[in-house]
Amino acid sequence: MSSHVVVIGTDLRRTTVKVSPGTFLTDVLDKACAHFKLSSSKYTLKHKQKQVDLSVPFRVSGLVAGARLELVQRSQTPSAVQVALEVPLPEGKEIPGRRLIQKFPSDISIWKLLRQFESGTASAGRNINITGRAVAQTAGGSTSGSGQMYYETPVLNIMGRELASFAEFQKTLAQLGYNSGSVLIRLSYRLSGQTLYEAMEEIAQHFKETEEVVGGVNSVKDATAQPAEEQKGTVAPEDTAMTEAAPLTAEPSQSTSADVGAAPIATETSQEPPASSTLPKPSDPYQPVNVFLAPSGTIPAAALAPAPESDFQPTIAHAQLHQARLQESSRNKRLLSDKELAEKAAAEEARLAAVKSLRVRIRFPDNTSSDWEVGPDATGSFLYEAVRRVMASPEQPFHLTLPGAEKTVIKDADAAAHNLVRGYKLAGRVLLSLVWEDTVPAEIRKQPFLKANVARQGQEVKVPDMPTQGEDAEERSGKRPAADEEKPKKTGDGGAKKVPKWFKGLGKK
Repeated sequence: MSSHVVVIGTDLRRTTVKVSPGTFLTDVLDKACAHFKLSSSKYTLKHKQKQVDLSVPFRVSGLVAGARLELVQRSQTPSAVQVALEVPLPEGKEIPGRRLIQKFPSDISIWKLLRQFESGTASAGRNINITGRAVAQTAGGSTSGSGQMYYETPVLNIMGRELASFAEFQKTLAQLGYNSGSVLIRLSYRLSGQTLYEAMEEIAQHFKETEEVVGGVNSVKDATAQPAEEQKGTVAPEDTAMTEAAPLTAEPSQSTSADVGAAPIATETSQEPPASSTLPKPSDPYQPVNVFLAPSGTIPAAALAPAPESDFQPTIAHAQLHQARLQESSRNKRLLSDKELAEKAAAEEARLAAVKSLRVRIRFPDNTSSDWEVGPDATGSFLYEAVRRVMASPEQPFHLTLPGAEKTVIKDADAAAHNLVRGYKLAGRVLLSLVWEDTVPAEIRKQPFLKANVARQGQEVKVPDMPTQGEDAEERSGKRPAADEEKPKKTGDGGAKKVPKWFKGLGKK
């Protein structure tokens, strides 16, 4: 009795695949990927947010007729699978339990797995001929006359599924549905109608074999017919060429003391005063570069800047960006492979190595603040010592924190783990907050934080005049918009052009 399942692709396309009780779910995946013109080695199936076991037939999978399966990307990082190969007699006499057991990555091909078992690496030094067997036979099966060597092909039985052709031997364990756990493979041989010479030519077309000696042990490197794809014959995972998604690597950014780019954790958003009001760089590294006084008013100066009403009205670009973000968040995202993780770590190391200096601004409890220029080797103890030299009560305990939800505390330690650049991943311009400990008395908290001689060097924080959107557009175009262009366009019925209701709701937040 035949039935069917529905496979939904990553782009929401769907296809119907006919199945029978004995149809393996790996065949369902192959048919669906062939319909969508995708590689089945890079995808797997899910049913109701749970991954489907591709190694079982349909009748024991727990799926019902007409079930909807989702096609999702497979993880690029292979997992370990324990494989037990049951060797037939007479080779199995000297093997305990007639089984060779070894762990392999899930992206290793069946042919490579067999070569590993017969090479001695996985067979504990026993050389077993599995892929190159031949039997002498005479022409027509007569008892006399000239004969030839006929190839004896290996036949594998995996959970009731038989693999006996070279095309099937190119499949990996993951393609057969084995991504973890263990699997038993029963080995037998079958006499083919091909001569040994013809079989070797066909093997050469499917597989490319290269013998290498690594550490005194022969390791076989087999590559499939796919171009630019080389598979290693060791137990290490294979390197696969990724064509579906570009590697998610972070580009190293050059961060220096003159950079105004954003820091990865916390950045100072307020711009520096003009160069004429900036204090000269002191010879003592513990002395601050700039000292800023507390604001005189209760309202922040940046909040007093006038803002046109058009800044709060959503545009078509805002709606398109909102739709693009919704579409991006609805897509399935695969995990990074080991290669991509290594590239990301190398890019992060290069970014941190490029940091030559930091501009650290520390905000004090009375809303005064100071800037320090520190080198890439500075630690948390340097900042604590610099703060104690400018504060009026240096004996009082405090701690420095990074702004944000996590409230990361900069420790007063000189170890390598507390380096500002490599330990706390700081770069560019960073803003820290000084917080009193609970043991500090209330009268100390009410007093000015800075020493008198340091406070006399303070300057007010100036908020630069930011051009509005209209002025900025006029400066770029060199002319003001015409009066008729500012009027709303009329439609054919004489009324103004209507705005959709879904678009009006965006401006109410």
